[in-house]
Amino acid sequence: MLKQVEALMKTHIESIGDSRSMDLYEKVPKGKRLRAKLILKIAGETKDAVALASIVELIHAASLLHDDVIDEADTRRGVTSINHAFGNMTAIMLGDILYSKGFTKLTYLPNEVARNVANAVTKLSVGELLDVELASDFNYSEQVYFDMIYKKTASLIESSAYSAAFIAGKDTKKYALYGKNLGLAFQVIDDVLDITSSSEVLGKPALNDFREGKTTLPYLYMYKKLNKNDKEKLLSYFRKDLTKSQSDWIKEKFEETGAITKSIKYAKKLGEEALGAIKDENMPELEKIIIDMIVRDF
Repeated sequence: MLKQVEALMKTHIESIGDSRSMDLYEKVPKGKRLRAKLILKIAGETKDAVALASIVELIHAASLLHDDVIDEADTRRGVTSINHAFGNMTAIMLGDILYSKGFTKLTYLPNEVARNVANAVTKLSVGELLDVELASDFNYSEQVYFDMIYKKTASLIESSAYSAAFIAGKDTKKYALYGKNLGLAFQVIDDVLDITSSSEVLGKPALNDFREGKTTLPYLYMYKKLNKNDKEKLLSYFRKDLTKSQSDWIKEKFEETGAITKSIKYAKKLGEEALGAIKDENMPELEKIIIDMIVRDF
């Protein structure tokens, strides 16, 4: 069914009638389609489910195009990013095209679904703004971190699950909680992988988040365990291009403080809570999504 989603996404862009938009869209790297998979697992392989999945993935792709401009990213999923290849203005406008087309198609779905997804996209944009503002200084607050990743990442996954449940006539509250926790756990694991994976696997430099000014959960956990001198040393590296010795020092401190293990443990807790929300729904496919998302290479 993902092939149908991909085909429909392409049809949405073709219907614009602009060859340049189509050419650029085909150069946008395809991701895991987590949101589409989630929608299809919950709502089944119905026409409305495929339509919703295609819309949400267009919106997600648009957000990543804008995110790459904000982050000045050279690559996306290991290939050259649109902003690096064609410039920031082109990437922004392509993102706007995908957003606009997604919202146009959203109006053909039930009003409750349209309202819910639109509200999630507003949260997503607020989360992007928070992420930008937080990058100016080291963030010491877990609450602020989780508020940001909820809005930027989890809100659209939460909405995907809610909307799919609505379409299928299922308990929207249960599935929304599942989606929210899945989204939070997904982002925590991504933040861990930025530290533990190689540059080749990531498609970008390791510890890139810290260089960009992102204080993710592992750094928050580590910072609280460091002595005064080490705290000052860590802060002196914030938003800097790190040498190998500096990167090695940070990784050593992660090991000493157990911050990576603690972060993974918290992500697993979120995953367990997500599964707890739908424990009576008999949805083994959603359990597999949680396991596949959390049990990745560290």
